[in-house]
Amino acid sequence: MAPARQIMSITEPAAEQVRALLGKRGKPSVGVRVGVRTAGCSGMQYTLEYADEKGRFDEVVEDRGVTILVDPKAVMFLIGTEMDFTQDKLKSGFVFNNPNEKARCGCGESFHV
Repeated sequence: MAPARQIMSITEPAAEQVRALLGKRGKPSVGVRVGVRTAGCSGMQYTLEYADEKGRFDEVVEDRGVTILVDPKAVMFLIGTEMDFTQDKLKSGFVFNNPNEKARCGCGESFHV
């Protein structure tokens, strides 16, 4: 039987940034929690927060030495998503390459499925 596929994956630049953020936090963390919330022009935005403990129904993604907890309410929106981190002269931040997105708003801050 093939191993179960993880809900999402993480690139090495994103993993490095997560490790750096957790290292600077100053208190132990399980990892980071990814979710979605209703907001923005297109209807939904990604959320990212420190996770002090695993929630009862959180999905756990362990990849490249980091732990990502996926909010159970977000699982159906994030299946197959790749979490990346980009940095250029004007901005830096986490980017979610989500095959479920149908459209994004012009500013890139929100999406809908």
